[in-house]
Amino acid sequence: MPGATGGKDPHAFRTIGEVSTELGIAQHILRYWESRFPQLKPLQRAGNRRYYRPEDVTLLRQIDSLLNQQGYTVKGVQQLLRGKDPLPEPAPVEENLVGALKRIRAELADALS
Repeated sequence: MPGATGGKDPHAFRTIGEVSTELGIAQHILRYWESRFPQLKPLQRAGNRRYYRPEDVTLLRQIDSLLNQQGYTVKGVQQLLRGKDPLPEPAPVEENLVGALKRIRAELADALS
């Protein structure tokens, strides 16, 4: 997939800029997540340049899905990552939107009645 990874081998390390672009997550958010999720440990070279391994990128995708699509809090994701249970599979975006719309409609109906 040359477009998504900039022509790099899927097993190549990525800079924070490449990961930010690939996942659509701002660099400062990635650095914040490093401070909150000890499982996320990119390599740091001279000048504190970060290099993310493929498993780091996979973990970032999971964290992003849990926080921004499935509605977990940072504390909730921390607990999931510390637990022995496997992480829940990311729900398709459509399911999240439909579920959110149903909840909003129900809340509006309750508020109006």
